[in-house]
Amino acid sequence: MCYPTLNSSSGIGVSVRPAIVFLDKKMMQDSPIYIPTDSSHGAVDSHLSQEISTTVSEHLDESNNESTARDSEGEEKKMRKKALPMDCAPAPNEKLEQAQKMAEKFIKEKEVYKANRELIRCVALSRIIYGDGHWQLAQAFANLAHSYLILQGLPAQAIEHAESAKRTMLTGIHMPPATPEDKREILGTLVTIYFTLGVAHLAQNNGKESYLSLQKAERLMEELQELDGRVIMGLKISEKDLVIALGRTCLQQNKLDFATSYFEKAVDAVISTEGDTSPELINLYQKIAQSEQLKKNHERAIAYLLQAHSICMALHKKLSVEAAQTGLLLGKAYAATGDQQHIEAAEMYFTESLIAYQAALGAKDSLTLTAIEEFSKWLVYVGKKQQAYRLLKDSLKSIIDTYGDFSEKTAETYHIMGSICLAEGKMREAYQLFNKCLQIQIAVYGPRNRKLKEMQELLTALERSPAVHEGNRLVK
Repeated sequence: MCYPTLNSSSGIGVSVRPAIVFLDKKMMQDSPIYIPTDSSHGAVDSHLSQEISTTVSEHLDESNNESTARDSEGEEKKMRKKALPMDCAPAPNEKLEQAQKMAEKFIKEKEVYKANRELIRCVALSRIIYGDGHWQLAQAFANLAHSYLILQGLPAQAIEHAESAKRTMLTGIHMPPATPEDKREILGTLVTIYFTLGVAHLAQNNGKESYLSLQKAERLMEELQELDGRVIMGLKISEKDLVIALGRTCLQQNKLDFATSYFEKAVDAVISTEGDTSPELINLYQKIAQSEQLKKNHERAIAYLLQAHSICMALHKKLSVEAAQTGLLLGKAYAATGDQQHIEAAEMYFTESLIAYQAALGAKDSLTLTAIEEFSKWLVYVGKKQQAYRLLKDSLKSIIDTYGDFSEKTAETYHIMGSICLAEGKMREAYQLFNKCLQIQIAVYGPRNRKLKEMQELLTALERSPAVHEGNRLVK
């Protein structure tokens, strides 16, 4: 029997600055970026064509009104116009500049939907000014796509607009870039397009498409660095963002050596700019540890997790959620080795993690209950069954209060407790616990679900035991 290997969750944290930030709250408790599915988000996306039409109409109406006024003015009015400033509406390029500034302002202020609306206006105005085949229209689409992904965590919308940007770049009629600055902008736009596509496909677990897009972004980044002498100003995507994304997609596809290499590059980049106690290093070290453990390099995995835990303890309180998370990962990492010499360390970190979760979140929080489940399974595995049974029994009320009487978690708890009793020869107690588990499973899955077959067969076998019928108190 092998104890399950580390599988910490991550994902894409979202920051208002355009960079990937991993939040192991959720990230990553491994997992990938959280993606809202509320249909109300689609309303924002539907504004795009409406905004384009509205902006074009506004521009035409302003032009027509100005022309009509001139035609109907008398000589005296014309003379007055020469003396007074003309009250002209802003030209489209002025509106575009204003929309870009407002988008940046709203992003800094974390006004996500207002920022998104301004970015939609940028698309509309860029189409008016430059036409359908210009790279600056592609740039506006790319910025909108990046916003949907990084600010709102909506990969489907991000892919749609990034593909629009790519089509504009590939099918538009382009003259050679007029200036070196134009060439830099075009390359930067292409980096944003392919990076956005790569991370959005990663969020949708489409590893192959993600890897291909991110590789293109990497090659374009290298070309841009050669052009700019490795000093790239104003680019939405940093080299660190890109290598982290490549590390994540390689890890998802089980390209473990590549994943480790990319994450180590990201670590070097963070340390060089933010120092060796940057909070961003916590998740990066956890990701490298995950990769190393999948390669069965348990000692290296533990070494990286110890670094992550050390930074976490320096930055946060001992009884914090962050300390609880890194402690739990260390407990699981030591447990995964299967070595007797690591039993004491595994139990210490499991215990510390559980205490921290209980202090920070309370006994009924789902993260606390998950830590109890992990700890109890390991205790059973190493033969400390009574300790595991007491831990589960003490937490049973919290599990029921949190998940309900009829839930998978409650059924699983009864199943583990029944298995402990069965292993210790307590047939009657095991039968009672398994019977409760079965009743919950019937309520959750229905009486005909195939998952129930094994439990029904076990109960039938236990009914033959005299111990189950002791005292004529057979539990039905």
